[in-house]
Amino acid sequence: MASAQTPGEARAWQAELRAQFPIVTAHPDLAYLDSAATSQKPRAVLEAVETYLTTSNANAGRGTYPWANRTTELVERTRARVKEFLGDTRSPHSTVHFTSGTTEGLRMIARDWLVPRLRDGDEILVPFADHRANLDPWLEAARLSAERGAEVRVRALPRQEPSGDYDHRALAALVGPRTRFLAATHVHHVFGGDMNVHRLRAAVGPGVPICLDAAQSVGHLPVRVDAPDLDVDFLVFSGHKAMALPGTGAVWARNTRGPALRPEGWQGTPNTVGIVSLLAALDWLQEAGPARIARHVGRLTTRLTDRLGRLAPYEILGCPASLTADSRLPPAQRRHGIVTFRHRDIPADDLGFILYGHGFMVRADTLCQAGAEKDGGSVRVSLHVHNTEEEVDRLLAVLDSLG
Repeated sequence: MASAQTPGEARAWQAELRAQFPIVTAHPDLAYLDSAATSQKPRAVLEAVETYLTTSNANAGRGTYPWANRTTELVERTRARVKEFLGDTRSPHSTVHFTSGTTEGLRMIARDWLVPRLRDGDEILVPFADHRANLDPWLEAARLSAERGAEVRVRALPRQEPSGDYDHRALAALVGPRTRFLAATHVHHVFGGDMNVHRLRAAVGPGVPICLDAAQSVGHLPVRVDAPDLDVDFLVFSGHKAMALPGTGAVWARNTRGPALRPEGWQGTPNTVGIVSLLAALDWLQEAGPARIARHVGRLTTRLTDRLGRLAPYEILGCPASLTADSRLPPAQRRHGIVTFRHRDIPADDLGFILYGHGFMVRADTLCQAGAEKDGGSVRVSLHVHNTEEEVDRLLAVLDSLG
C-alpha cells in the first residue's frame, strides 16, 4: 500500500480495519478506550488460534511427529518474525526469548543477566516514576546482589517537570565509571510521550547497556532497533498489548555489550497458543502498516488533547506543550495514543463509572505508576486503530457536559 492517503482514503482504510475486530463491531454502542491496558484482537489472530488448536496443537521441541514438528516450526518462525518486525534483519548475535509479558521479561533480564554481572560499588539507573514493572525488577536485582555481598546503588533516572520526560542533561552528570546499566521506557504509559531514548544513549555513552520497556510502543507505532536513535541492548514488550493473546511477550537482546542473555533454569513448555497468536498479530500489524496506524492514532490523540485542553475543569497530565495541534514539538515528543487527565471535582474512579454509563471504557486508577499510590488516581484514554473521530467527539461532549 502507498503511504500517502487522501482524507477519504484514510477513512476507508480505517473503516476496513475496524471491521476486522469482532468485539468492536458486535458492540457499536460501546467505545473501547483502554488499548494501553490490553488491545483488542483482529479476526486474523482469532482464526489463527482456532486453526492451530484444531489442526496441530502439540508441545514444542518435545516430539518428532508432524504436529509437534509443526508447533516447533511455528515457535521458531515467530522468533524470526519478532526480529523482522523490530527491524533486526542483519544482527548475527541478537536473540529473542518468549515470556509471559513485559513484567516477566524485565525480571528475566534482572535476574539472569544483570545480577551475575553486578559487583560491590556498582550503580544502576532506573525510572522511579514509570510503570512499576520497570522499577521492581531492578530493586530486586539490588536486593539479590546484596544477599551475595555486593552493595549496588540504585539511582533514579532524573526527570523534567511537568513534562515527565527524562532529563538527559542531569543524567549525563550522574553517569560515572561504576554505572553498569540503565532501564528506561519507550512511550510512557501515563503521559503518552516518547521518552527520547536517543538522548539517553548520548548521555550515558556507548558502553552502558540500556534496557527498554516497549510495552506501549510495539504494536502502536514503528519500532526499529536498527535505527541509530534506538541503540538499546534489550527491548521488551507484551503480546497482549500488540493484538496477541494474554500471557505472551518477548525479550529482544542485542548481545553486543556484555554476555548474551541466557535464561537460567529449565525452560518448560512455552505458551504455544500465545506464540501462534503473536505471529498472526505481527503479520496483521505489518500488513496494516505501523506508520499508518501511528498517524491515525496521532490524529485522534491531537483531536482529543486539543479540545480537552480547552475545558477548564480538566487537568491533562504530562507535557503541556504537546497538547495542541499547532505544537512546535518534534513528532517524537507528541503523545502516542495516550491521554491521561483529572477533573477538578470528580474523583477518578467516579469519573470512570460515569463514562462507562455513557458507553466509554477507560482506565481510572493510579495506572500502576510507581510512586503514584496516594495521588488520587486519574483517567486514562488510550486509543488504537479501531477508534474513530466520532468516538472521540462523543467522549468530549460527555466530558464537557459534566462541567
